[in-house]
Amino acid sequence: MSDAATPVEPVELQAGEFLLRPWRDDDVEAYWAALESPGGRLWHGSTFGSRDELAAALVRRGDWTTGDQASWALVDGAELLGSISVHRIDRDQGDAEVGYWIAPSARGRGLAGLAVRAACRWAFTELGLHRIQLFHAVENAASARVAEKAGFTWEGRLRQSHRYGDGIRHDELLWARLATD
Repeated sequence: MSDAATPVEPVELQAGEFLLRPWRDDDVEAYWAALESPGGRLWHGSTFGSRDELAAALVRRGDWTTGDQASWALVDGAELLGSISVHRIDRDQGDAEVGYWIAPSARGRGLAGLAVRAACRWAFTELGLHRIQLFHAVENAASARVAEKAGFTWEGRLRQSHRYGDGIRHDELLWARLATD
């Protein structure tokens, strides 16, 4: 068994013509703008009450030393297009979860599926994971399309499993992708 606390070294990944890179201090304003967009706080369930709280969260996302998460900014040059993270990494069990969001100006271009596939390839290859799970609110049809495009298999519905930004517990759909898929 591997040590679940094995540090992970931050890396950049190509996602087609786009780049997944670790978060930086200068990403705060673009991230904040995405949160303020329609649906931004609803589906992200964000509890960031201020830019300072968001800045602190980005510092934590940039610190991969605990080995339990890897988080990237999806960018095209200097433009922040979205976020992708592999989190709740459990090296002993060989599993993790994936999460993402795409900025309003970049939606509808297939970027989330592209970024999720790149992050999963890295997690399967570099971390030796076997299973990655993806959860989203039933009402979030765009995330269902992302899951399908990224090669995930729908496994079921979780009743009232997560409280989103509206403060209401929503049913979620559970998807998973295996290293062997």
